[in-house]
Amino acid sequence: MISFTSISLAAAAFICAAMAVPTTVNGTDLQALHDRSLTSSQTGSHGGFYYSFWTDGGGSVAYDNRDAGTYHVVWKDVGNWVGGKGWATGSARNIKFSGEYKPSGNSYLSVYGWTKSPLVEYYIVENYGTYNPGSGGKHLGTVSSDGSTYDIYSAYRSNAPSIEGTSNFQQYWSVRQSKRSQGTVTTANHFNAWAKTGLKLGSHNYQILATEGYQSSGSVTMTVA
Repeated sequence: MISFTSISLAAAAFICAAMAVPTTVNGTDLQALHDRSLTSSQTGSHGGFYYSFWTDGGGSVAYDNRDAGTYHVVWKDVGNWVGGKGWATGSARNIKFSGEYKPSGNSYLSVYGWTKSPLVEYYIVENYGTYNPGSGGKHLGTVSSDGSTYDIYSAYRSNAPSIEGTSNFQQYWSVRQSKRSQGTVTTANHFNAWAKTGLKLGSHNYQILATEGYQSSGSVTMTVA
């Protein structure tokens, strides 16, 4: 994994720590949100969508599932967390998203998923905070999609958490050059571009619109469709 994403979302292990810190982030009372949010390890279905949430327990983070494809998260001085909503089985779908994304520090907003055979963790990054999460990988080219150019990267992870437990696997990244917090992601354009550079996907596992924070604070409200 590249830099702050080295502790990434893995479906096999999700931990939610209840950190009672009376504070506000971007005008939201974090403790009040925490009181009505997820307080234990969870993945599941909500509002017709699959959701997942993971935190390493550092700092304070509160994840709240809202109607349909909407989720809201506020985090403060976290170690690492990641979560979002989408589908239990990924595909080359067109993913619409919109909302408000306000990170302070290392964070990103992306279409995120896994495949099996081969085991691959992939990201289509639409927005990020202070650090480009793909920049530590091998740059393989670019792809034009949905009104912008994306840089394509790959990386290799060894003995890292995955949907199959601790394993070795490839990571594929598309990182948008012009950041945005709403629009449509044509995933087929990225999958096809990756294949042309030799990055093969397997059978799809879950696929979500994910937000991640690493040693940072911020808030996000996103709706995926």
